[in-house]
Parts: sequence; C-alpha cells; structure tokens
Amino acid sequence: MEKKGAGGRKGGGPKKKAVTRSVKAGLQFPVGRIGRYLKKGRYSERVGSGAPVYLAAVLEYLAAEVLELAGNAARDNKKNRIIPRHVLLAVRNDEELGKLLSGVTIAHGGVLPNINPILLPKKSDKVGKEPAKSPSKATKSPRKA
Repeated sequence: MEKKGAGGRKGGGPKKKAVTRSVKAGLQFPVGRIGRYLKKGRYSERVGSGAPVYLAAVLEYLAAEVLELAGNAARDNKKNRIIPRHVLLAVRNDEELGKLLSGVTIAHGGVLPNINPILLPKKSDKVGKEPAKSPSKATKSPRKA
C-alpha cells in the first residue's frame, strides 16, 4: 500500500532536495519571485516559463554592470564602500547606461563635474610672453594686529 502524499514515490522513499529555477539557470536573481510578480502585475493573460528566467538574467546583468562601474568609481575616489555618488558617476560616464537611465534622478548623487570652457581663463597667444606671476613671499601684505 502506498503512502499518501509521497509525490509519486513508491513506498515513500527519501525526498530529493529541491533545486530552484535560479540554480538551474545559473542565476543569483530569484526566477520564481520574478515570475510571481509578472503574473501578479497583470502585464498579460499568460506568462511563459522562459519569461521570468530571461528577465532575471537581464536584471542580473544590469545590476552587475552598474555595481562593477560603481566599484571602480569608488576605488578611484579611494573609498571601500559604494555610495550614491559613485553610482551616479558610473551611470553618467557610461554611454549606454546613461542613455538607459537618462530620465532617472539618483538621490544624493550630485552632478557630473563640468566647467563650461568659456568660463576657464584664456591661454596666452604670444609665445615669448611669460604667464603672470603670483605675488612672491617677499611682498607680504601687512599683518593685522
């Protein structure tokens, strides 16, 4: 006599360890959760079995790309932690990510460092002329008492 609830196993043998769809697809992002959100969001009447796997892979790739570039930005600024400023610098300096996230505001990100060339001091056109020297230490301003 078979046990009830044995899931098709004769005699109710040892249960196999569950393998998630994320593990099967070799992903870190949760395929099952994304599938649930796709169904719950009512984006379409039916959701195929491959759709959440594909979407999870795309989202994981984008996250990895942003994190790698932000990590590089953090290292350039001699920091161990990624802060929103690093994420902004990473996204805005990358052409494709910048285009994808062009309408996005990153909180506490600031702006890209940019000085309009018109505002920069003019370079001297004459070759023989020396640039203006800063006041030397010999001509100090009078001390205030």
